[in-house]
Amino acid sequence: MTVTLLLVITVLAGALSLYDGIVRLRGKRGNSILAIVEIVAAALMLLALFGILTTALGIGILSVILEIVLVLQLIIRGSTRRGGAAITVIALILNTIVLIVAFNIFQIPGLN
Repeated sequence: MTVTLLLVITVLAGALSLYDGIVRLRGKRGNSILAIVEIVAAALMLLALFGILTTALGIGILSVILEIVLVLQLIIRGSTRRGGAAITVIALILNTIVLIVAFNIFQIPGLN
């Protein structure tokens, strides 16, 4: 496996989403179902990225699921600690880059 910029961005998006889901799940208020879906999608994305787990869902589909959940997490605000929304926004931006490159919507030089 060669280390590329897209691999680093995908790992960061998955790790930040996993962290965000864990922080939101530990909160006393909020939608815990969305946090569980976020944790599962981020973990599957990281495992599928490194070839540990082969799923019928590819990185692109898992990225779409994660994108929807992250947007819903921003809309439905739960009880997160200070700066929790910033982690969600950063994970959303990184996941959007992964989504754009995965479906070849826009060609970004150096990310192929």
